[in-house]
Amino acid sequence: MLTLNKFYIDGAWVDPASDATMPIMNPATATQIGTVSMGNSEDVDRAVAAAKRAFETFSMTPKAERLALLENLRVATIARLDDLAAAMTSEMGAPATMSLESQAHSGLGHLDDFIAALKSMEDEETLPNGDIISREPIGVCGLITPWNWPINQIALKVVPALATGATCVLKPSEHTPISAQIYAEIVEAAGYPAGVFNLVQGDGISVGSAMSRHPDIAMMSFTGSTRAGTAVSKDAADGVKRVTLELGGKSPNLVFADADLGKRIAESVEGCFYNTGQSCNAPTRLLVERSCYDEVLELAKAAGEAQKVGDPAQQGDHIGPVFDKIQYDRVQAMIKIGIDEGARVLVGGLGKPEGLEAGWFVKPTIFCDVDHDMRISREEIFGPVLVITPFDTEDDAITMANDTDYGLAAYIQSGDEARVSRVVRRLRAGTIQINGRGPDYGSPFGGYKQSGNGREGGVFGLDDYLETKVRPPFTA
Repeated sequence: MLTLNKFYIDGAWVDPASDATMPIMNPATATQIGTVSMGNSEDVDRAVAAAKRAFETFSMTPKAERLALLENLRVATIARLDDLAAAMTSEMGAPATMSLESQAHSGLGHLDDFIAALKSMEDEETLPNGDIISREPIGVCGLITPWNWPINQIALKVVPALATGATCVLKPSEHTPISAQIYAEIVEAAGYPAGVFNLVQGDGISVGSAMSRHPDIAMMSFTGSTRAGTAVSKDAADGVKRVTLELGGKSPNLVFADADLGKRIAESVEGCFYNTGQSCNAPTRLLVERSCYDEVLELAKAAGEAQKVGDPAQQGDHIGPVFDKIQYDRVQAMIKIGIDEGARVLVGGLGKPEGLEAGWFVKPTIFCDVDHDMRISREEIFGPVLVITPFDTEDDAITMANDTDYGLAAYIQSGDEARVSRVVRRLRAGTIQINGRGPDYGSPFGGYKQSGNGREGGVFGLDDYLETKVRPPFTA
């Protein structure tokens, strides 16, 4: 049984202020695998004080020194990739192959592109009017990350803070504390000065809110649900903090009859089910041109029935469980709602897959003949559930795609380049994927509307951690 009973504050592993703990669960077996200490506002105060002290000197470090530290971080990250992957498999159910190749390696991919972005960024810029712009680290950053892509989101927040000369306090999801502790050990091994990076485990109510309200935190960066992101914004408002949010999604996937349907539908179903459907940008709404609707249903049914579900500890291309009982119950409730609303179950349905009754496994489920106004078409389910809806015209497809509270991602399948260009221009979403290809590491990630504000990744991700200062050229 693993015991995580230390926080990383001011360059040392220290005892928490309280004795509150929480079990760490394995979602594949529904059994406890460890215990994590839960922090409180006193722990936050200590961590912020350390980060504030460290900022006085770390903010003055030259870019070359920060780049050298990032290279150290790269070496330390590579050395722990297997450990990160094993942690995420055990604590959130990511299958072993995906956990290493996608979940763990995302920390390295983002790091490499932040290094490239920092190298390309000029410290000063002369405006056309002759004035000089300089960019400086914003201050102490409060970082709150989710359980569904633990290291991906930690890297997208911690690395730009370190790269720009800011300092930070990280509160990872209380459901994925093991991978977060390993990442703190990676930062420690890279040789960062005491107080530059701090880790406080805990929940949103006790630790997250204390960070959002803290007067010495200059910026909050949050990834999670729209509901929780709203709470962060409200808590941060009195201090006029900068707040960046990456929130929920209900991403449309527009399929036109001129697409390579045999390839694109299989990819689309796999993309929805990837990470057991627990990705905020998953293509969960398949909007299909009516002239090819019946063919798409046949292809989707075949792809859905071929989707394997299994033990995440095993290598392979299967999907694992959802991450806990609460999420399992939510997904089951939404499947039941879809059935009650009159949508037709094409694949899957209620209950667990045969032979996987112990953990929180869900049958990969596809609904067809879904009306756009049904709850399963409008609400984020966050499980392996795909809904299919027909459309008649390009305008109908765009209207339906944009008729959502969210705007994180959108997907297009079409063989007509002119059509794709037209549709991309009209879609209200931060990321567009076209014919199975999406943006790579280093490109900005974020959304419109209730999917959040700000962008993460590459140069755009560095910008959120920087303040802009203007001055005239020197004259005697």
